[in-house]
Amino acid sequence: MRLPDFEASGFFCLDFVIPDFNSPDFVRLPICLDCDIELFICGKIGKPIDSLRGKVVWITGASSGIGKSLGIVLARHGVKLCLSARREDELDKVKSECLKKSESSLKPEDIFVLKMDMLQTDKHQDYFDQVIKHFGRVDVLVNNAGRSQRALWQNIDLQVDRELFDLDVFSVVNLSRIYIRHVEKHSLEGHIAVTSSTAGLIGVPNSCSYVGAKHAIHGYFDSLKLEIPDFNVTLFCPGPTTTDFLKTAFTDKTTEVYGGKAEASSKRMSSERCAFLMATSIANKLHTSFVGPFPVPFLAYVSMYCPNLKLLILKLAGKGAMSKIRDPEKKD
Repeated sequence: MRLPDFEASGFFCLDFVIPDFNSPDFVRLPICLDCDIELFICGKIGKPIDSLRGKVVWITGASSGIGKSLGIVLARHGVKLCLSARREDELDKVKSECLKKSESSLKPEDIFVLKMDMLQTDKHQDYFDQVIKHFGRVDVLVNNAGRSQRALWQNIDLQVDRELFDLDVFSVVNLSRIYIRHVEKHSLEGHIAVTSSTAGLIGVPNSCSYVGAKHAIHGYFDSLKLEIPDFNVTLFCPGPTTTDFLKTAFTDKTTEVYGGKAEASSKRMSSERCAFLMATSIANKLHTSFVGPFPVPFLAYVSMYCPNLKLLILKLAGKGAMSKIRDPEKKD
């Protein structure tokens, strides 16, 4: 049996049959897939990414990693883009690659490069107005900008917690509120997607400030869904992914960065694959999606639906096993 191209079907199982939910085969699905079951089904019989063609998607943190890969995937399907980050030179490179991958379906004016620092929340309204002036609308706001962390719980300076929350939580909430007010004022549909993490569903060692921030993001946007049920929110939760995020990750001091490298391996999902799944989740307006190599989907399911079993599994696995799942290249 040959493995399918990830853009053709994207999943480990070549032949798809909707399972009998009372069958043991259903239990095995979280183990053989690299995403949750809802996303898997939508990837087979749901809306294709091409359904976003012609829409305007604003991606923050688009100069590298998942944000960059998401822009390229969407451009390939004719989606108009606003690409935001602090490094304008890198954004220009991403724009060039997006135009190339679009195979002439996008014109240069269909991709707007916006140099932006998410921490400058007092300028968020101005940033937003620039995007509206260029495109006239934003169909999907993708809050992707953020930083990770590697540090021991008891050693972290409180200022690190504050700075991480400022970037990963409060800047996201502020920009999202500006967007929602615009959507409500003009009676638009609106859609916010947030790059969360499986660390927003289950705690992991050596990253407590980051874990706390991602749990906070889920709290904020779960509350939004209760207050405005018809508003589209997508919380996308990647597991270990091959990007350069460790280079700039927080440590326990504000004056330091982790400077590590996430090595490409079968135990990490590629940023291209992650972006394809995120685009699929956005196209199908899924609320919460999680992705990653085994055992990430399994642990996410246990964490969400069997929290007491989760505690037992984590106790039996121990800190070392969880650290190894989080950072596969880490030496024992």
